[in-house]
Amino acid sequence: MTVMSNNYVETSRAFSQEEIGAARNAFLQYEQTKQVHLLTVMPIEEAVAILHDCSISYVQQLLTVLETEGHDKRARHFAHQLGFVHSEVDTPQGYLSTSVFEHVKQRIGWIIALALLGIVSGLIIAQYEDTLSQLVLLAVYMPVIAAAGGNTGTQAATLVIRALATGELKKRQWLAVFWKESRVALCLALAIAIVMIGRIVFFSDPASAGGFDINTIALAVAVALFIQVTISTTLGAYCQYSHVRSRWTQPYW
Repeated sequence: MTVMSNNYVETSRAFSQEEIGAARNAFLQYEQTKQVHLLTVMPIEEAVAILHDCSISYVQQLLTVLETEGHDKRARHFAHQLGFVHSEVDTPQGYLSTSVFEHVKQRIGWIIALALLGIVSGLIIAQYEDTLSQLVLLAVYMPVIAAAGGNTGTQAATLVIRALATGELKKRQWLAVFWKESRVALCLALAIAIVMIGRIVFFSDPASAGGFDINTIALAVAVALFIQVTISTTLGAYCQYSHVRSRWTQPYW
């Protein structure tokens, strides 16, 4: 890999860390407009090797400029290669430029897989049909428990992705992420558990408890919510951090 010509980086297929570092240093000596131009003319493999060794926040600035100047397809390809776009159902082209068939092909596998998993959940619930027929109140709060885990996990994952994108989070900070989100998870879980206990105890019809103590049912729902929210928030943030960071090995300058 040579360092930098006036037009683009010339490189072989195998890049050593020294070659990547030299190319990156030469690349950063140019003004941003020149850097954007180089990204439009150099081979994608070479551009990715250089961008992979730069900070996430600065790379996002370059990709934004690329999109603004009409190179949105190339910018999107860089985003895929660098791990900014990691959704299994996302397409390499723009949303509107992608055909309906391509969208269906990208999504159908996951939709069917999730539907099959839903059947498994239904079969498990069916095993307790007699109990649920008596405990209508418990059946009412089952969707609440499931949704709470998904909502809190998605929130945590979104916040971690944003912190990574802005450069606030660096690599090897997994312990800090885990520690912070575990504390947030405990607070969220405690708050929602208390709210559910109050909702069930003070606003539920005792007749829907199927002869069981309403306080016991409230406690059971609260414990289930507490466990669900705690695990979902902590693992949602940590797993998302690990997934994104595994695609980035660059130092931050």
